[in-house]
Amino acid sequence: MRKPSALLLAALLPAAVLAWLTALGWLGAPAARAADNGNWSVFPASTGAAQRPYFYLSADPGTTLDDRVTVANKTAAPLSFRLYGADAYNTERDGGFAVRTEKERQTGVGAWAKPDRATLTVPAHSSVTVPFTITVPPGAEPGDHVGALVALDGRVARGSGADGKVAVGIQQAVGARVYLRVGGPTVPALAVEDVSLSQHRPLVPGLGESRAEITYTLHNRGNVTLNPKVDLSATGLFGRTLLSRGVAKVPSELLPGERVTLTEVWRGAPQLDWGDVRLRASARDVEGSAGASFLALPWLAVAILLTAALSYPAYRTLRHHKPTHP
Repeated sequence: MRKPSALLLAALLPAAVLAWLTALGWLGAPAARAADNGNWSVFPASTGAAQRPYFYLSADPGTTLDDRVTVANKTAAPLSFRLYGADAYNTERDGGFAVRTEKERQTGVGAWAKPDRATLTVPAHSSVTVPFTITVPPGAEPGDHVGALVALDGRVARGSGADGKVAVGIQQAVGARVYLRVGGPTVPALAVEDVSLSQHRPLVPGLGESRAEITYTLHNRGNVTLNPKVDLSATGLFGRTLLSRGVAKVPSELLPGERVTLTEVWRGAPQLDWGDVRLRASARDVEGSAGASFLALPWLAVAILLTAALSYPAYRTLRHHKPTHP
């Protein structure tokens, strides 16, 4: 599980006009019970000893759930927030957990979760608990729907852009994850797609390290969240095993319907061989695999040999027709 971090909302302000650019919701799994950025935290309200790290909820289509979320201010001054529900997704960069911005279209938890208050001010060193409802539509798809309840700081910090001409506004937010299971059939399914291989070799064989970059897509084709494991293997001529290991940089959670494109580096890839690479992904008793072929040739050496081979017949012809002198 990932260490908790803040949701970073970046805004570009050309000509003093605020325009949202991006929202990256790094709402990692907390070591304690709250998602926390050091200044404030957001977590499920608890009674007595019952502490929940996240909202783990289940409901049938057409039903409504009631719960409460707490926002705690750790600073010495009051803080004002906008409170909203957001859908979660996997980032393209590394498959990390992220959520939509308030202005983006929400279709799941973000559309169904409604806090009793859209704005709130939390006094210094205090907390405020807000009730909210999740209304599951009658036609909701069964399976996992993941999102968060997000507390967005109302302040916008401004600074200079990289070119010195553009002001950049930054807002921070923290959110508590919501894992909602909608009743009905659950179908786990996982696929590996679009495997490709890019090779990088020294011009002269043996004078430098070679490597290959293997790019592939993990696709959660089912309706439940998966925790995938990926194994990479490679074989050369005559079925020789060149590589067999697990892949470390894999999303800890792959949400339903999400695709994540990843790249794995194979250092010490062969400089002269012909074979295949294969990726096998597994999770929840399901698996998927795909591969790609490769041809590793030292092209400079091949070019020299080819040039020599083509030049030799011409050399013999010249020698054969060499004029003789009396």
